[in-house]
Amino acid sequence: QVKLVESGGGLVQPGGSRRLSCAASGFTFSRSVMKWYRQAPGKERELVAGISISGSGTNYVDSVKGRFTISRDNAKNSVFLQMNSLKPEDTAVYYCNTQLFPRYWGQGTQVTVSS
Repeated sequence: QVKLVESGGGLVQPGGSRRLSCAASGFTFSRSVMKWYRQAPGKERELVAGISISGSGTNYVDSVKGRFTISRDNAKNSVFLQMNSLKPEDTAVYYCNTQLFPRYWGQGTQVTVSS
């Protein structure tokens, strides 16, 4: 069974940093493109970042370029999102997702950027 467990969220001040983690199981992680999405209150879920199978290729939504970094550890079946220079508009629930089974979602992890 596909399982995605996000962690690392919390309350952070504007300009601060946070590192999110996603532990994956139930599928061949090393063969899956992985993505991070976020959903802010009253808004649709949006794609934030994606990473290739090897980790050598990444892409980001324009609003986080230069501030967020996606990475992965295939030995640990995990994907990460390092978030720097956080802004209040980054406040959202963050989810990871596997391209192999896109219908499966974890519970997400809440990130709140506020002073």
